[in-house]
Amino acid sequence: MPSHYEEAAVPIAAVAIAIPIVSIVMGICIGMLALYLDYRKKIDTLKLYHAERMAAIERGLELPPLPEAFFGSRTSLELQLARSRKTGLILLFIGLSIAGAMYGMDIAAFWWGFVPASLGLALLISSLLEMREHQKRRISSP
Repeated sequence: MPSHYEEAAVPIAAVAIAIPIVSIVMGICIGMLALYLDYRKKIDTLKLYHAERMAAIERGLELPPLPEAFFGSRTSLELQLARSRKTGLILLFIGLSIAGAMYGMDIAAFWWGFVPASLGLALLISSLLEMREHQKRRISSP
């Protein structure tokens, strides 16, 4: 006579396979939804801006140009530097975590964890140097 666990073995295996698949699919779907909603927000904003400009032209009014803050609060260089700092911090801490975990398990090759850590540190240093250079250029230009 089969036990209760033998009867449930197939559904448990199916669930064990389905969980990672569902997690990956949902993660991708959430990312795609965020991208789509950001795209729609930008398109709707530009459509409203265009409609306002067309209405002003029909009435003969001249609208002043919109500030750059309307299209985004940061310049592309500032966004790139912020992304570089974020990526650098992530790589630094991932590398240190890997090295620490491998050292704690007495794995002799724990130093491989310092490879992503050094990449992260390089990104952080590069980002700081670029930020200083950008500030010097902004101060020196009228």
